[in-house]
Amino acid sequence: MQLSDTQIARFNMIEQQIRPWNVLEGDILEALTRVRREDFVPEQHRALAFADTELPLGHGQYMLAPRLEARLLQDLQVEPIDRVLEIGTGSGYMAALLGHRANHVLSLELVPELADVAHHKLRDAGVRNVEVRIANGSIEGEGGTEGGPFDVILLSGSVAQVPQWLLSQLRVGGRLAAIVGDLPIMRTTIVRRNSATDFLTTQPWDTVAPRLQGFAELPQFRF
Repeated sequence: MQLSDTQIARFNMIEQQIRPWNVLEGDILEALTRVRREDFVPEQHRALAFADTELPLGHGQYMLAPRLEARLLQDLQVEPIDRVLEIGTGSGYMAALLGHRANHVLSLELVPELADVAHHKLRDAGVRNVEVRIANGSIEGEGGTEGGPFDVILLSGSVAQVPQWLLSQLRVGGRLAAIVGDLPIMRTTIVRRNSATDFLTTQPWDTVAPRLQGFAELPQFRF
């Protein structure tokens, strides 16, 4: 059977962008094959759905590059029983990938227009275990963040630092992923909660990503 142009583009995205970034787990690659990325891309950028680049969503927000989304998904080690909190719904694509693997996903989006579009795209894609709420996920207790603990927390964008209160929403054994720092270098930060008071932090790889709106910046030093 001859593959369509879209199927070829998706295959090339996985083989040329995602596998070289050490995303090799079969379940992750299956999710990337089954969840139709092109359905979550704004219509005017659909031709770039599988390109190795960020895509503008409007309102100062961006869809992350495919390899970055895939690597974050792999590093979080999402299990079928997990309850997930995502901050920064954006297009809804990452929420769909999380929903493909988790039991339930609560995704918070600051921009009402993006939240509404993502909600409908997720429903059109048949994703029933993702709930999108309009909320500022940087504020403690807003939008259901007090509904933890969660097994997985993902910040779908970069922040200057991870708020301490957000770590308290992790269940023991839970994992949080965020891209932390400032240009020109940011570090992917994975925090695992081992006990009530023990948090193990690793920074396995460097990258850059657009800022999540609403999170505080660190004070700038002046000389």
